[in-house]
Amino acid sequence: MLKEDVERYIALRRSTGFKLKESAKLLANYAEFAEGKGERYIRTQTAIAWASQASTPDMCYRRITDVIRLGRHLRAEDARHEIPPEGVFTSHRTKFVPYIFTADEIARFIKAAYDVQKNESLPVRREIYAVLFGLVSVTGLRISEALELRLTDIQQDGILHIRKAKFGKSRLVPLHPSTSAVLDQYLTLRRDIISEDDYLFLSEGKRKICYSVAHSAFHKILDRAGIAPGRERRPRIHDLRHSFATRVLEQCGAGEDAIARHAVALMTYMGHSNLRYTYRYLHRTPELLAEMAQAAEALVAEGRR
Repeated sequence: MLKEDVERYIALRRSTGFKLKESAKLLANYAEFAEGKGERYIRTQTAIAWASQASTPDMCYRRITDVIRLGRHLRAEDARHEIPPEGVFTSHRTKFVPYIFTADEIARFIKAAYDVQKNESLPVRREIYAVLFGLVSVTGLRISEALELRLTDIQQDGILHIRKAKFGKSRLVPLHPSTSAVLDQYLTLRRDIISEDDYLFLSEGKRKICYSVAHSAFHKILDRAGIAPGRERRPRIHDLRHSFATRVLEQCGAGEDAIARHAVALMTYMGHSNLRYTYRYLHRTPELLAEMAQAAEALVAEGRR
């Protein structure tokens, strides 16, 4: 049954670290649609008919893309499955261009974070967003990883233990001594707070800060700092990660060997599963861009041999 094929496919990909929440729902719906027509195998005509029922062109594209991926997997097992052609539907989304913060803007942002929280009654609350976003900016952590940090994840000698990050992997992130010093000061305040939750960053209700709260605080601080006020698409929290990766690669020096070593180290530090993801952080940065691109492409090509 096609439904069982979808379940096996989703289970296999989840075992490698993908969550696929939306794809699982879509493909289950597709399987029900196809089986309602008495089909046990992927048929291009049926897949296109199902995808075309979506309410927007972008969702049509998302639907057919999921079936194409499923088709490639299932056809490797059974040639009776068809793989729908690409290009039947197109996405109208424009590629987001990340905002690369300058060193001065990061400094202004951290100062604004302190200013926004200066009237909080608890000392730890006056520090919390400056430390949270400051940590993201100097380590390139994903905001989800920073919010998941627990007190026991702050290890001796300035090491962060990032548990079950993207793709279910854990890693160790060494900190610069200056970052460790700021974090130690914050920890002194945080350990004075009695709470059932042992998260490093707590909300006013002494619970883990959820993403929506962090997102709202980020934009409030961004406005206070006066950063990119006229930009059509405002900077995102994730752009702090973009900025960290870009600045690190800018400082690696000329020469393919130096770039290659830094790119591989950065890939490991940031928890990327593939060098291609590290390469994507080289956006709108003229310094060393051409040479970095050449070196990164050579590394990717070498890894495929």
